[in-house]
Amino acid sequence: MRKTTFWGAACSLIFVALSSAGNQESWTFRGQIADSQCALNVHSLTRSHQEMLKSKSMGGNSAACALYCVKYLGGNFVLTTKKHVYHLDNQELAQKFVGLKVKVSGALDSKTDTIHV
Repeated sequence: MRKTTFWGAACSLIFVALSSAGNQESWTFRGQIADSQCALNVHSLTRSHQEMLKSKSMGGNSAACALYCVKYLGGNFVLTTKKHVYHLDNQELAQKFVGLKVKVSGALDSKTDTIHV
């Protein structure tokens, strides 16, 4: 009886989680795929790759800098806009477009500023 109750409760929680995820409204965001290190001013004063590109220590363009920061400095790929930085849940997909201006559609988790694609 306890196993049945446990599995019934577990299935109910999964269903509620999936139902909640399905109710999230989809939004479209435009910006550039960058890395969290530069975008969140971890080692940048301008929320950009400007300082790193001048030093030529992390590549010669925005994409190379972002790839370096993610691979070697613990950053994550993010979507940067003029006013905001959004975390992206699908890092593999974001990596394909690093350094490019993109349009991303997905549900926004406003508590974590994460776009769920």
